[in-house]
Amino acid sequence: MGVTYKYFGAPDRATAARVPTALGPGGLGLDAGELGALGRLGDLMETSGSAGGHLSTKIKPETMSAMVLTGIQGVPLHHVPPLELVVLHPDYAVVQLPHTVVEPLRKADETELGAAAFIWSTVPDRRGPRDAFVIYQMLHEWQDFASRLHEAGHQLYCLVWP
Repeated sequence: MGVTYKYFGAPDRATAARVPTALGPGGLGLDAGELGALGRLGDLMETSGSAGGHLSTKIKPETMSAMVLTGIQGVPLHHVPPLELVVLHPDYAVVQLPHTVVEPLRKADETELGAAAFIWSTVPDRRGPRDAFVIYQMLHEWQDFASRLHEAGHQLYCLVWP
């Protein structure tokens, strides 16, 4: 099967660290509707228009950081900062995406998002314009998500599990 990445917002690292524990050992694969049953912590990850929300994807947080910083900010790939580890457990990990990644994404305009999408669509395993459009749409989703989190006073985290 593969690794799954669930991006979510939390007001602080301590709250973010409790997300996997609140879900329980069998709950890491819960969908957004089931997460709503977790109360306040579930609200941080629910997709039904809450400020927190969550995004599940197969895109690594390292790749997301690189897309934003290289494509929008023009940072050389070898200068992309590492993610901040919050929890490392044998069954999962929680990482925080740095402010230096989230802010440029949140503030990017259409031209910057389009340029980033085009740059990343030229990576050798991509199919060109079709992928550029898909990446552009994805970056817009990320941007909206990051803005909702910012408005709620939350930071961006990623729950990683196999």
